[in-house]
Amino acid sequence: MNLPNLKEARVRSDKKVEYLENDNNIKKMFDGKKYFLKTYGCQMNVHDSEEIRKYLELLGFSETDTLEDSDIVVLNTCAIRENAHDKVFGYLGRCKHLKKDKKDLIVAIGGCMSQEENVVNEIKTKHPYVDIVFGTHNINEFPKLVMNATGIQDIEVYSCEGNVFENVLYSRDSKIKAWVNIMYGCDKFCTYCIVPYTRGKQRSRKMDKILKEVQELKNNGYKEITLLGQNVNAYAKDLNDKTTFAMLLEECAKIGIERIRFVTSHPWDFTDEMIDIIAKYDNIMPYIHLPLQAGSSKILKLMGRRYTKEEYIELFNKIKTRIPNVAITTDIIVGFPNETEEEFNETLDVVNKCKYDGAYTFIYSPREGTPAALMNDSIDLKTKEERLYKLNEIINKYSKEANEKLVGKIVKVLIEDVSEKDKEKVFGYTDTMKLVNVIGGSDKIGEIVDVKITDAKSFSLDGEVL
Repeated sequence: MNLPNLKEARVRSDKKVEYLENDNNIKKMFDGKKYFLKTYGCQMNVHDSEEIRKYLELLGFSETDTLEDSDIVVLNTCAIRENAHDKVFGYLGRCKHLKKDKKDLIVAIGGCMSQEENVVNEIKTKHPYVDIVFGTHNINEFPKLVMNATGIQDIEVYSCEGNVFENVLYSRDSKIKAWVNIMYGCDKFCTYCIVPYTRGKQRSRKMDKILKEVQELKNNGYKEITLLGQNVNAYAKDLNDKTTFAMLLEECAKIGIERIRFVTSHPWDFTDEMIDIIAKYDNIMPYIHLPLQAGSSKILKLMGRRYTKEEYIELFNKIKTRIPNVAITTDIIVGFPNETEEEFNETLDVVNKCKYDGAYTFIYSPREGTPAALMNDSIDLKTKEERLYKLNEIINKYSKEANEKLVGKIVKVLIEDVSEKDKEKVFGYTDTMKLVNVIGGSDKIGEIVDVKITDAKSFSLDGEVL
């Protein structure tokens, strides 16, 4: 996908927010005003929203969780699947209706969808009430776009060539666990994926900058970090030095922060060195998300995944053998163009061999501008839905079996917060990323505690604090 009408990238400077931090007049500019921020998509989008939130708060806005109370609405969008596109434009209808009553309401759209030229053109022609459109490569300019909002649509979206972002300020969702972005973009170009076109080519941060951020998080009392990248274990392949993701993992572990995770890894880049480092350090969690996507080597080749069914299973078994008590989850797409029943059954075969702790499963969704969108698709929606249902039944069975093995055992759980569904309970996660609900224990929020597991469900555990 080419984006010929998008402006060239501007490299972020280290002092890009000085005017926000030091100018009290700017801080008061929107004092008393409220912002409503809605995030779609992956962990990267969630982390981007932490940056957007910080800028809004530096401008003087305070957050509201009620759309109707807001003075600015910001939709941070995802472009991975078609239904994400539909959800965003459906939500824009609510914003349009609200703006009839609140003439000064600012409506802004950012994120991956904003990097798609067809989306930008659609907003121009069909949604003139949208005030601001900004992309993933110029979030730092969002404050100025807000300050300069005049009621005339302002579209500032850039293509991306080589920019790496440092000294970014965040208003983090948690004071217990934090995302640490180690890279931007992706070079894999899987045929179904739009990420390389929206977020650009792979650009890795320097290791010393990452380690400085991890050290600061530890100093500020954070218990857990997650190293974040579109293809996280390809880290540093663009740096032209001897740095590897395994080296970064080890240096993070040496800092001594209590829990380290990473997402999302690609089987092609999963090395023996990585496996050894994960097994070596107790503070690197024994949880790995290892996307399969499909169990047929033919479909994997059409997807551009760079591994076969047999190579994936070999890697899976190697990880299981060498990392004690490891839990592995995955991503699977059903209904890729012209996937036969036999090829779908190969996916079920891998699931039955691997017995995943959990999986994110999807019906294939074509994205304009990707090679897969040009492939002839002869599979009807009903067949795709039946395959998804069948797959999920098997996934859920193995997920529950894995959870049931923990009943009666004592596990370490990082208690995060009070449960939204039951205020009498708190929740947290084990080292293997299993959700645990615990009666009481609100005084333990922010601590890693021993919990005895009392009951198991398909997607969660119940336990009691010892």
